[in-house]
Amino acid sequence: MAAEEPLWTPTQDQIDAAPLTAFTKAAELKAGVAFSSYSQLHTWSVEDREGFWSLVWDFCGIVGDKGDNLLADGDRMPGASFFPDATLNFAENLLKKTGSGDAIVFRGEDKVERRLSWNELHALTSRLQQLFLSLKVKKGDRIAAMMPNMPETVAAMLAAASIGAVWSSCSPDFGEQGVLDRFGQIEPVVFIAPDGYWYNGKAIEVADKIAAVAAKLSTVRKILVVDYLGTSSDVAGTIDRASALEEALSPFAVKLVTFERLPFSHPLYILFSSGTTGIPKCIVHSAGGTLIQHVKEHRLHAGLIDGDRFFYFTTCGWMMWNWLVSGFASGATLLLYDGSPFYPDGNVLFDFADTEKMTFFGTSAKFIDSVRKAGLKPIRTHDLSDVRAISSTGSPLSPEDFRFVYDGIKKDVHLASVSGGTDIVSCFVLGVPTQPVWTGEIQGPGLGLAVDVWDDDGRPVRQEKGELVCTKAFPAMPIGFWNDPEGKKYRAAYFERFDNVWCHGDFAEWTEHGGLIIHGRSDATLNPGGVRIGTAEIYNQVEQMPEILEALCIGQDFDNDVRVVLFVRLAAGVLLDEDLEKRIRAKIRSGASPRHVPARIVAVSDIPRTKSGKITELAVRDVVHGRAIKNKEALANPEALELFRNLPQLAE
Repeated sequence: MAAEEPLWTPTQDQIDAAPLTAFTKAAELKAGVAFSSYSQLHTWSVEDREGFWSLVWDFCGIVGDKGDNLLADGDRMPGASFFPDATLNFAENLLKKTGSGDAIVFRGEDKVERRLSWNELHALTSRLQQLFLSLKVKKGDRIAAMMPNMPETVAAMLAAASIGAVWSSCSPDFGEQGVLDRFGQIEPVVFIAPDGYWYNGKAIEVADKIAAVAAKLSTVRKILVVDYLGTSSDVAGTIDRASALEEALSPFAVKLVTFERLPFSHPLYILFSSGTTGIPKCIVHSAGGTLIQHVKEHRLHAGLIDGDRFFYFTTCGWMMWNWLVSGFASGATLLLYDGSPFYPDGNVLFDFADTEKMTFFGTSAKFIDSVRKAGLKPIRTHDLSDVRAISSTGSPLSPEDFRFVYDGIKKDVHLASVSGGTDIVSCFVLGVPTQPVWTGEIQGPGLGLAVDVWDDDGRPVRQEKGELVCTKAFPAMPIGFWNDPEGKKYRAAYFERFDNVWCHGDFAEWTEHGGLIIHGRSDATLNPGGVRIGTAEIYNQVEQMPEILEALCIGQDFDNDVRVVLFVRLAAGVLLDEDLEKRIRAKIRSGASPRHVPARIVAVSDIPRTKSGKITELAVRDVVHGRAIKNKEALANPEALELFRNLPQLAE
């Protein structure tokens, strides 16, 4: 049941100051009609996609040649082509500003604080660009980074994009196999890694991991070791083809960064799916599609203006990092943080917001929930007067946590719960700064995106759960998947459920206010703490252990989050004791990442599977959550489902 009153309603002054208001007036002139609501503006944006996206290009000041043809094959999904004649360079659009003002403010958990001015960012990018060119990196080559969220990572991405190379990143806490499962597929020519990183008060060295990964990346010409722990030269000295970054940069003097303008659809990023049914799929995103979608979201939905101080708590293995760095294109200063958000306590990010006069505070639903449960009240302890917007993503924000933001963090703030994903490196549904915020609801669909909720028969539904779909093509759709020349994997991922319609894999529901509620994933992807991970990456580790015959993993909705539950079928005579549980967790932590470690491990005597022999995670997840099971007739051993019903281990 909807709350009777909104949690927050923007004042007229706030509405007048929002870039969305100025854009709406420009859209009215273009359309020749007045829009009396956001809903009407949204309807126009999907009915006249050429007019809408052309206006976004102009309004947001995209640098490049737009071309005359705005949309080709617009009725095909996949297959539509936005701005097919346009040329631009992604990095050129992010490096429009110069001067001595802050471009990046970085804080690390080890208390390091660094600032880069716009001029210093240009200088570092210039030297990195020259280094990459000296290594004969050319457009289309891949540069892979296993890096913390620090200034060098941002500058290296910009240098790669400036010459048309393709950037891909993950965080340094991934295990060796997790890194190779990703970068091994895309054959990078440069591999960038730190000498270590800090987490939860500990310095964690990664020299052995770099060496092990590098040994299996035969296409890599150069490994660049970035200094964080103060040991980059020592680490580089032990690894073939490696140099400390500062040493590698030393021959290059600062000069103007050059930008090669390339087609709108030129590849920019490779992001990775969660590995639910095998090794992660490599999702290729275009420079133009990513840029125009991000500036639209930042300017119109997040309300970013030139000079804002823009923060999102993220690692380089999450698409929110790619989303964050695009803030440069709107003239924002990036506030970067690397480390645990709870070390030494839950105030560290609010300290950052207070000290740096943060205007946009982005984080995960899990972080907000953890702050509430820790009994913290930043509203009493910190000056957050500059914060205009708080954004939450990663998993649905609970109604209780919606209320806590206003009771415990800040009363007058635009709370934007957003949802989208790696698949589109952006959002399907997100904030609308000129609209009220209602408890538990995402405010609306993104402009230019024909978002809807359909039932199993492909019929639109209102105020009931269904599949989140997008019925028309949009610029941020992937170019495709890497090593998928005929597009079969790409089509299977999004277009098999409904022909010519993007099916995202989320359970969603329209609200009476025109907003949406996301009820979680409708597929087997796990989402603990808001970080999407895949079951296959867990299976790849535990099924190497002789004690385990097979495994099945689900995400269990628990305590306003999702926790990973691992079911194991054990070899004859093996018991699931404390020692075996400890070894299973250690195997997953080292081979995949700490995020993959299950909260609960349960031994079962059988695992349900389809008649074709595939284990059926969705059916088990439904049983655990007390939901009706669909398609029992497809199972070879449906009786095994009863082994998962009302398990006491999952009740607490």
